[in-house]
Amino acid sequence: MSHTNNTRSHAKPQSWAALPNGALLRQRVMTCVSPWWPKIFGYHLLKLGPLSAQLPGEGCSVAHQFSLFPDSGAQLQGDFCHLPLQNASMDAVLMSLLLEFEADPYRILRETDRVLISGGYLLIVGLNPLSPAFIGKLLPKHRDELPWSGRFFLPSRVRDWLGLLGYQVVCDERLLYHSLLGEIQDSGFWQQTLEAWLPSAGSLYLIVARKLETPLTPIADRRKRRQPQWSTAPSAGRSGRVSQPKVK
Repeated sequence: MSHTNNTRSHAKPQSWAALPNGALLRQRVMTCVSPWWPKIFGYHLLKLGPLSAQLPGEGCSVAHQFSLFPDSGAQLQGDFCHLPLQNASMDAVLMSLLLEFEADPYRILRETDRVLISGGYLLIVGLNPLSPAFIGKLLPKHRDELPWSGRFFLPSRVRDWLGLLGYQVVCDERLLYHSLLGEIQDSGFWQQTLEAWLPSAGSLYLIVARKLETPLTPIADRRKRRQPQWSTAPSAGRSGRVSQPKVK
């Protein structure tokens, strides 16, 4: 089943500085994500994409934290749709503003699911279309600029994708009630009003989901579904050892 038909190429943010108010966005995301780090245990934490790579994992007990994306600067280079990692080898995965700029976001989620262990955590930071941030997509002069050149997916749609993959959403938060056009001021009247009266209208969302040991799909339905034939790629194993892929 295809979840996206739009294959138009988009400029992809390579750093938070490439986004309007990027330093503040990064700080707010860090503040929102940090309470989850103490809840995550295991051997490997994967940070997908350059923006995730620039978020520190301080407070997380997972010792081996590494970034993966196709470009130079990643600790491990690879395709998001063909991760060079073994099945069920990651304890947690963080992706920040990644799905918005990729051709097949659901395929990326499927591939991420392949490498996550049962009980593993998936943290997704994205742009909320039901927020002031969507205004930039309606203005021609901003439509081809970051972050409005990407696609904004409803948080409910992302939750549906995760549900199909057998995940339990344990957190769905909003942050930063602003259009991202112009300087952000915390004391702004409209920002405070939106946060108080429309809490779901935050410009960014954080969804934290946990992979269930037993998917919710009924047994009869699972038998009908065609299971993908994943090939095991050389990768980071559960022992913490990384083999064959070139690590920078």
